Amino acid sequence: MEYLKLVLILVLSYLIGSILTGDLVARLKKVDLRNQGSGNVGATNVFRNMGSLFGAIVLLGDALKGLIVVLLVKRVWGASLGIDLAVLAGIMVIVGHNWSIFAKFKGGKGIATSLGVAIGLTPLSLSIAVTAWIIIFVIGGYVSLASVIAVTLYPLAVYLFYKGDLAKLLFAFLIMILAIYRHKQNIIRLFKGEENRILYKNKRGAKQE
Repeated sequence: MEYLKLVLILVLSYLIGSILTGDLVARLKKVDLRNQGSGNVGATNVFRNMGSLFGAIVLLGDALKGLIVVLLVKRVWGASLGIDLAVLAGIMVIVGHNWSIFAKFKGGKGIATSLGVAIGLTPLSLSIAVTAWIIIFVIGGYVSLASVIAVTLYPLAVYLFYKGDLAKLLFAFLIMILAIYRHKQNIIRLFKGEENRILYKNKRGAKQE
């Protein structure tokens, strides 16, 4: 019975993660988001192509699904078989977002959903990760660079605030690896000076849409 519960949580978390807010908003507005800008369904591309309101809606929706799944699993099931089920659920909701079964295993880059999961699992660590994101974004204007640096600092933040919790630390490292992998093309463009900025678009090196 415990194994069945584990499988059920993993599958449901993945399916919930696979519901892409960006796709829902784009369909509602009849916008072909995958053929505009970066082709991504995340909040950044929605912001560029549909405006700040819809960008905020997508950011909130993607973050909420991560948060809700984690809080629900923590409250209802807690741990089983010596495993922190909320951590596994958090991983699966992010995987679902990144490789959605409803979008032919395509999806977003997982930052907003990871944020929601982190709020539910390791809220104290965000004092470092989110602060780093804000600082890097304000200085450089790159969402991708800010996101990569924030997730790189995330394991350190988890270690500092949740010492002894190996499950959360392993989760933090996995999130970092997933986020960097999903941003690999952004990282290449950053090194080439070809990455798109949200802020300071007229500065040297900023590629215009």
